[in-house]
Amino acid sequence: MYRFDLFFSKIYKSRKNKSLFILYIAGIFLAISSALPAYINSSLIENSVAVEYVGLFFVVANLLTFVSMLFFPQTIKRFGNLASAKAMIFINLVSLFFLAMNPSAFWLFIFFVSMWVSSNLIWVNMDIFVESFTKNTNTGKTRAIYFTFMNLGWIVSPFLASRLVVADDRYGPVYLASASILLVFYAIIVFNRKKVHRKVRFEALKIRETIKIFWKDLNLRGIYFVSFFLNLFFNSAVVFIPIYLHTNLGFEWSTLGIMFSIMLIPFILIEIPAGIIADKYLGEKEMMFAGLFILMSALLMFFFVKSTNPFVWGAILFFSRIGAALVEEMREASFFKIVDVKHVSQINFLRTSYPLGYLVGSGLGVLVLSFFPVQYLFLFLAIIFLYSFYFVYIIKDSK
Repeated sequence: MYRFDLFFSKIYKSRKNKSLFILYIAGIFLAISSALPAYINSSLIENSVAVEYVGLFFVVANLLTFVSMLFFPQTIKRFGNLASAKAMIFINLVSLFFLAMNPSAFWLFIFFVSMWVSSNLIWVNMDIFVESFTKNTNTGKTRAIYFTFMNLGWIVSPFLASRLVVADDRYGPVYLASASILLVFYAIIVFNRKKVHRKVRFEALKIRETIKIFWKDLNLRGIYFVSFFLNLFFNSAVVFIPIYLHTNLGFEWSTLGIMFSIMLIPFILIEIPAGIIADKYLGEKEMMFAGLFILMSALLMFFFVKSTNPFVWGAILFFSRIGAALVEEMREASFFKIVDVKHVSQINFLRTSYPLGYLVGSGLGVLVLSFFPVQYLFLFLAIIFLYSFYFVYIIKDSK
């Protein structure tokens, strides 16, 4: 059995690892800030517009995120990773503050989109910070620790958010709390800037050149589309599952907060062991197959299960995150064994799979909800997921 206490003690052995540890701690606070509103965004929007139009907010937000990410490497190359991160944090803080003020539908749309875009770009900055201190031989381990720390933030956030929601589904305190915690993240990065920020000569390629690199390299192509399918699942989990459970099945936010926190535990339990196993024994491919199969099975359960028992849904949600944790860690380990920190264009382009997955998922949601109840979206997604196995197949395993 792996000794986690010895594992984490290794973090302190060098200056580089101390830098990573600071980034791991910062990642917790960034995750809490991002996750606090994550599961209530759709419900906030639903208070202002009809449910079938909720997806349109996410379509526009993710379309603009996708476009912004395509040009973000040039921004990082010109101004530096730290400076661009500060700018995105400022935009995110302003957006969160105004969302907390319960704005009209028009301003809700504007500030939701700016919050969403800036939040995604901050995570690109964090990728570059972490990769600056990562060795290829320890990629799986380093990314696993990073995501485990980050997921600690995600686990506590749904419970905290559910306790901050005011009666009559008023969500303002959640967004104020998110802004406050983002300030803590900002303070950690700025006060430790000499330890977490390294000057790197970035290779910011043109968009067309980056796309060609991904398309010609079967490994990069496969990893990108596996990431796309993972984010297609996350879109349904973050946007439509809360609506379905809260509005259709009648679960209260106090119950949902506990369920959503428990369902994220696999990200803590699985990713570090999976990263170590991928580095030393199996490689990533087999665990990617297993993770995607679990996700597809969970989507079918979302459609077929009609129970209103919170224990039944808690078990299904927990099961789904086992698959998501496996796919997430194997994606990171596979990709960062190929790509180094100087390849900012490739790192950034992989992250475009996030808004692309949400864009396609939200667009599909708008289309499906125009004709069918929300649960049918999960059935269509499960069918689409069959194609994800092809992209795992074309990846060359590292073992």
